[in-house]
Amino acid sequence: MASEDDDRPRKKVSHEIGQDLSLLSVEELAERIALMNSEIERLQAAMARKRASRDAANSFFKS
Repeated sequence: MASEDDDRPRKKVSHEIGQDLSLLSVEELAERIALMNSEIERLQAAMARKRASRDAANSFFKS
């Protein structure tokens, strides 16, 4: 039999920089690390796209 907690949607994991971590479990900390790692990858991909776009524009206008 499923408990009532299983029926409720899980709260989306979010993290606020600098927040108190003392009340989080090891599992919650691992979830936050995974969340932050995926965000870092997303930011790095966006930065690479912007650099490529800027480099292409610089190359075009230097010609």
